[in-house]
Amino acid sequence: MTLSPAFDLPPSATPFASADDIAVAAEVNRFAREVLAPDSGRIDREAVFSAFNMHALGEMGLAGMNLPERWGGAGVSPIALYLSIEEVAGACASTCSMLTAHFLATDAILIGGSDEQKAHWLPDAASGRTLGAFALTEPAAGSNPADMTTHARRSAEGYVLSGLKHFISNAGVADFIVVFAVTDPHAANRGMSAFIVPKDTPGLKVGPPEPTMGIRGGQIFEVTLDAVAVPESARLGPEGTGFKTAMKVLDNGRVEIAATATGIARVALGASRDWMQERKVGGGPIARFQGLQWMLADMATDLEAARLMGLNAARIRACGKRFSREASLAKLYASEAVGRITDKALQIHGGYGFATSTGIERLVRDARILRIYEGSSEVQRNIIAGTMLA
Repeated sequence: MTLSPAFDLPPSATPFASADDIAVAAEVNRFAREVLAPDSGRIDREAVFSAFNMHALGEMGLAGMNLPERWGGAGVSPIALYLSIEEVAGACASTCSMLTAHFLATDAILIGGSDEQKAHWLPDAASGRTLGAFALTEPAAGSNPADMTTHARRSAEGYVLSGLKHFISNAGVADFIVVFAVTDPHAANRGMSAFIVPKDTPGLKVGPPEPTMGIRGGQIFEVTLDAVAVPESARLGPEGTGFKTAMKVLDNGRVEIAATATGIARVALGASRDWMQERKVGGGPIARFQGLQWMLADMATDLEAARLMGLNAARIRACGKRFSREASLAKLYASEAVGRITDKALQIHGGYGFATSTGIERLVRDARILRIYEGSSEVQRNIIAGTMLA
């Protein structure tokens, strides 16, 4: 069975969106249903790396949807970006994971890079000709980048990077990796810098893909940096600005995680509604049972609340204002809500939901990681509380 989003949201679910934003989302919905959804089951079953979709994403303009037209991007609003990510996630969460990881890398260059770096790397990335990866996480430094041990030592030609990165999406086939490393161990967060490392740089080694519970086609890898020499021109921004760049990138990424969550949740809700109307028990559809009706109502309430928070964060981003708090609120609520929604969807489907034939159990597995990466739910709660107590 192929699960994919239907473009049937109520007007209240798309606040702040212009007619152009809705038109972009409708076109991406068509593309996602026709191109991405038919392969999503196979990608999950066989753990096929979804990067093969990059060419089609590039042709559609999705690979550069986060970038301005000046650098080859689509130049759409953050609202249209949110809605488009939601459509991709609803069709294939693995492809969405690959795409949003690519966005992290290109956002880092857009935020921290020089015009020369942007001109060199972004147009090809926006067209889908190249794929990026974002290497921040380490085995002992996940939710707290301040624990990072990867370091960059000054050399006559630039820098020498050494260390280990873990759970790095796209790294296996990425054309470039944005690597974060400590340049001054005595300067805390101000001692971190970011570097663009091409895939063929000597000393850069990528391990095999890590098997995962869900989003099995959005593969993650271990990256070893064994005395990787890069020129000074590979550094993004002034030395010591890497942490600031990373935090701005993660603000963007957290809103994109919220969009991923609401995309998966929409599919789960739609499939549950249809199942309740089609499934017959005792001579009639199960939709007549109040207990299931209430479950459906709770799912719809969770979804709409999550989308409103995500779109509000996107709206503030569009205004050019800081949106760290709103990004954390959206990421926290949406990632938790999609867990509740997909669990209820499986319950509504009963044994058929637990079977792989309906695709519902895949939604449950795909949703689970959203509470963990790009800052776990606990980290988001710390950020939100911090803004209230500052």
